Amino acid sequence: MEQLITFASDNGMLSAVWVALVVMIIVTTVKMKMSPIKQISTQDLTFLMNKEEGIALDIRKEKEFKAGHILDAINLPSEKINKNDFTSLEKYKDKPIIVVCAAGMSAVQIANDLYKGGFTRASVLKGGMNSWTSAGLPVAK
Repeated sequence: MEQLITFASDNGMLSAVWVALVVMIIVTTVKMKMSPIKQISTQDLTFLMNKEEGIALDIRKEKEFKAGHILDAINLPSEKINKNDFTSLEKYKDKPIIVVCAAGMSAVQIANDLYKGGFTRASVLKGGMNSWTSAGLPVAK
């Protein structure tokens, strides 16, 4: 313990950065747990699509979507959603909507926007299309 205190006092800047990183990780984790937007696995996505008529909403660019996407996914590039253009999704308002991006990072903001727009069953595919393809699940082209 004494060595830790000595190290921290000798390396103040490094210790401060370390503490800041730990605090940011804790805050992010708590935010994710408290958020109404849940991150779901590939298995949960297939369950929602097959049993509850869920919709996979792919927000990647059209070129990426055409290169490979989840079967029956709807492509709505994030540029349209950023303008709060949800009119094409109104008929799916009561169904689970799983937002899919490339890596699962940009989908969180879009899912939050959908939730605020009245789509209460919005969620995010954890890891995005990268997790889908790495799990060896089928893609449509």
